[in-house]
Amino acid sequence: MDEFVIDGGVPLRGTVTPSGNKNAAFPLIAAALLTDEPVRLYNLPDIADVRTMLALVERLGVEVDRHDPHTVSLRARRITTTTPDPALLRRVRGGLVLMGPLLAREGEARVERSGGDQIGRRRIDTHVLGLQALGAVMHQDDGLVLRGRPLRGADILLDEASVTATENVVLAAALAEGTTILRNAACEPHVQETCALLAAMGARIEGLGSNLLRIHGVTRLHGAEFTLGPDFMEVGSFMALAVVTGGEIIVKNAGLEHLRMALGVFGRLGVRTRADGDDLILPAGQSLAVRPDLGNAIPTIDDGPWPAFPADLMSVALVTATQAEGAVLFHEKMYESRLFFVDKLIGMGARVVLCDPHRALVHGPGRLRGEPTGIPSPDIRAGIALVVAALCAEGRTVIRSVDQIDRGYENIDAKLEALGARIRRVRV
Repeated sequence: MDEFVIDGGVPLRGTVTPSGNKNAAFPLIAAALLTDEPVRLYNLPDIADVRTMLALVERLGVEVDRHDPHTVSLRARRITTTTPDPALLRRVRGGLVLMGPLLAREGEARVERSGGDQIGRRRIDTHVLGLQALGAVMHQDDGLVLRGRPLRGADILLDEASVTATENVVLAAALAEGTTILRNAACEPHVQETCALLAAMGARIEGLGSNLLRIHGVTRLHGAEFTLGPDFMEVGSFMALAVVTGGEIIVKNAGLEHLRMALGVFGRLGVRTRADGDDLILPAGQSLAVRPDLGNAIPTIDDGPWPAFPADLMSVALVTATQAEGAVLFHEKMYESRLFFVDKLIGMGARVVLCDPHRALVHGPGRLRGEPTGIPSPDIRAGIALVVAALCAEGRTVIRSVDQIDRGYENIDAKLEALGARIRRVRV
């Protein structure tokens, strides 16, 4: 088990390039199951969750050839089992996106309980209902079994705009007979990238980027090459890191087209940015202040399905708000345990009231103190938020369980050290 030992109070300065989109990696890897030809992916993040996903498909019979840490070729000449390894599946929730491709390719998918961050109940009913609409029949024994062949297109209204459920249905519908109309589809960047790869493989999909997708099924898909876009969650984290430490960071190839809402929300906390092509510049010496709503009312920052503010950026935005003049209410609508890391911030000196599992009132600026005795990283996003807090705090902070952070952020300690952070990884 590793720990981060962080000495705060140092402005971060320099240039950083974000890794590929973690949440896009799972469905793109899963898409390789839909053809017996090679699929090559570039700019894959070299993180624990992606390595687990590659191990999952390899145990399904997929040939996995890693050309370098960020480039992989996948070839599913044949699928040897329709049951993803249960132990691996419990480690990564993104493995659920294998259901759609397995069902489309083999007519069956068997899954047990998935893993991922413990941030509240994460239902999979929408996945099942969407696949059932394509003709799958569900059985339950020790796990969940879906069977159906052939799959047939349908007019489907998802009961929630679930990202992974959307990906599962799109992946399955690509090889279904006829046309599938998918309403209330999630349209996050990783869903768009999934559709773009499928199109490169020969799928016929209309409505890319919207919540209404039309998938015209084809009989066969072929191999393709695809480059993942930048992880906008990592970009948001570097935005927070720059402004709370008083430093200046240039984020190269930031993917500005997907940052408009994030830039707007951080702007409400007083964060100033500049664009240079597709690079994002965070100027030094920013004076953070919450912009009140009309009538001097306390503003609310909340999350929601794309293009709303992403749930995964709520934690770092909240830490940013602890350093801004004024009050702001954070309303985490999607997960009832996401805000439970706030007690760690309060222990560091943040002025935060946790109103209930979904709402926290932040009144800044609060002078943060280090926690040398150690604080655990409860999940990926809370973990990076605590790193942000530690880097702007006075004194030393020890962050434990950093394997949680490693699941979503590639070599984050090395990237931060290159920006001047006093951070070191310690094996305990």
